[in-house]
Amino acid sequence: MAETRRTFLKKVAIGAPALALSPWSRLGASEDPPNILFIMSDDHAQNAISAYSTRLVQTPNIDRIGREGVVFENAFVTNSLCAPSRAVILTGKYSHVNGLRDNTEHFDPKQPTFPQMLQKVGYQTYMIGKWHLKTKPVGFDFWKILPGQGQYYNPEFLDASGRKQYTGYVTDLITDFALQALDKRDKSRPFMMMVQHKAPHRNWMPSLKHLSAFDGHKFPLPETIFDDYNTRCPAAKRADMRVEDLWLSFDLKLTPEFFDVDAGTGGNQKSDPVPMWEATLKRLTPKQRKAWEAHYRPIGEAFRRAKLKGKDLLLWKYQRYMQDYLSCVLSVDESVGTLLRYLDDNGLAKNTLVVYTSDQGFFLGEHGWFDKRFMYEESMGTPILVRYPAAVPGGQRRRELVLNLDFAPTFLDFAGVKVPEDMQGASLRPLLQGKPNPPWRDGVYYHYYEGYPYSWHRVQRHFGIRTDRFKLIYFYGCECGGCWELYDLKKDPNELHNLYGDPAYRDVVTTLKRHLARLQSQLGDHEAARLW
Repeated sequence: MAETRRTFLKKVAIGAPALALSPWSRLGASEDPPNILFIMSDDHAQNAISAYSTRLVQTPNIDRIGREGVVFENAFVTNSLCAPSRAVILTGKYSHVNGLRDNTEHFDPKQPTFPQMLQKVGYQTYMIGKWHLKTKPVGFDFWKILPGQGQYYNPEFLDASGRKQYTGYVTDLITDFALQALDKRDKSRPFMMMVQHKAPHRNWMPSLKHLSAFDGHKFPLPETIFDDYNTRCPAAKRADMRVEDLWLSFDLKLTPEFFDVDAGTGGNQKSDPVPMWEATLKRLTPKQRKAWEAHYRPIGEAFRRAKLKGKDLLLWKYQRYMQDYLSCVLSVDESVGTLLRYLDDNGLAKNTLVVYTSDQGFFLGEHGWFDKRFMYEESMGTPILVRYPAAVPGGQRRRELVLNLDFAPTFLDFAGVKVPEDMQGASLRPLLQGKPNPPWRDGVYYHYYEGYPYSWHRVQRHFGIRTDRFKLIYFYGCECGGCWELYDLKKDPNELHNLYGDPAYRDVVTTLKRHLARLQSQLGDHEAARLW
């Protein structure tokens, strides 16, 4: 079978002179091009994966990828927002180059993507799950996607034949559709499959089997949950993504009988979207609704009796948030286990490059927040775990600065396809294969574009640079003018003390600004360079 596959790909490559792609240019004569299984969740924080931290939850199946491969400890995104991150992954280019800077914009399907390039050299390409790019997928032999954000229960899926609703839980359905597609594949050809979960995106609706997974569990509070933002630019105080702002209905699953919607009970409850939550509940089948109410009505009744306010209300919201968010994570971890077992059972594990990642990180109460967007560690950071038994030694933990920008060149490199010169990422291959101290980047560039104050969560636009020790951020696009923040990550890993303006760090600021200017020039973000 392997010889058949190599022969097939060679013939395809010969027939594709326009791109001059050859799967033989970088593979040895006896090396089989790998299958690629890319698994991505939505808003999955590193701290909610036990390969990174055991403080909150155990994720044995995701951990297995890292244990049998590589865990990247300093992995980041270039723009912590759902649609822009997905566009970066597909193109290997920054947001200002691929043209998708925020969630309001449409992805341009005419630009080259790594699935298109793999497809042209004979790979079978699949896209299953959350797409979120407004235009239809291009470069895939088969796709089945959630329209927009998608629903947790009984969601609709869109494919080339049209739109159809399915009964079930979204994480399980995505997994099932992926397995069905793999069963029908042409076994003489390699495949590249993107399995992209909705979970654990807001509003964190667990599957029925995990509703009670964390009942009675008391999660430890983040060290920074009561951050007062006093040393920072105004952007942090202005953002409305605090845990206390979580909606009692849509986010925390209470029906109006358990709280006074008009009076509010703290945070931003006067705008609690009860109709949206009631419409969501109506999607449940009678059996699902019965199980749902059996779990959440006692929670609501206890909440009504407690009459919580102030700090007590915030702490209650944090615990409820964690219970539902981490219950969603359990289903994602189960999905990963199912996919890995499929590879094992079908003799595919050795020659399949498996990636687990998220479209960005997420705040789990750190700095008092949920959501993402900011260039702080919990949001900018993302999990990246990679396994490829045929070529990647297991048990590695790498500390190099890696990016979601690096996926496209990595996949092309392992497939033996020449990486286009205009891709801005770097192949992770030397790191994955365990090479000590290969030439690598010494800083990463970040740029968040969504418009303050009209966007979700009112996060001010900003860009910056992160090195192995320091982070320099510039906030712009606000009536306050430009504002800088500097953090020494070695002395202040929680990013509580803005050191910009501290005379002891004057030389550090000068060096970082030069580095930032150099990156903006190299990457072509000239518009941003003119802002400071």
